[in-house]
Amino acid sequence: MIVIGLTGSIGMGKTETARSLAAFDIPVFDSDAVVHDIYRRDTSVIASVGRLVPSAVEGQAINRTILSEVIAKTPGLLTDLERIVHPAVRRRRDTFLAGCRARGDKIAVLDIPLLFETGQDSQVDVKLVVSAPPDVQRRRVLARPGMTEEKLNLILAKQLPDAEKRKRADYVIDTSRSLEDARHQLQAILDDIRRKQSDRDA
Repeated sequence: MIVIGLTGSIGMGKTETARSLAAFDIPVFDSDAVVHDIYRRDTSVIASVGRLVPSAVEGQAINRTILSEVIAKTPGLLTDLERIVHPAVRRRRDTFLAGCRARGDKIAVLDIPLLFETGQDSQVDVKLVVSAPPDVQRRRVLARPGMTEEKLNLILAKQLPDAEKRKRADYVIDTSRSLEDARHQLQAILDDIRRKQSDRDA
């Protein structure tokens, strides 16, 4: 089974690419969605995060907005938070991949926003980066409710520059034109991956 690591900076079109992959009947592990679910339902993680940032616990769940605000003011807490959350995400990811292998899936996708930043690119077979010009990226992101130039700059400061991601990628999808064009690019990439996989298996 080929494991694709899907990534891209904010506003590049990664979410839409993940949807297109799912529409092609390829299983996708959405790391962000898993973290959301963990913050809502994983009692062990919620308790540990509560000890780290008590104000972030509301009811029986983690308030991500409050957590993000505290982390932004106290960056040193991020490493401690990652030590709590990352193992829980890894367990779910391993369960996902085991299920894909058991079903006989030929391709599985790990949608990981910080694929390179967290060193997880070494754990995938293919690195797929979605990209767009900076002006397109900024226009998309600043159109989101509550987004400001300051917030965007803070987010980008934590992410590897797009140019560096493209250098490290096995494949790049340019999402700046149209959704249909991006899907055509994706289809061509999947065809190439399958062809190489078939050549190796032959």
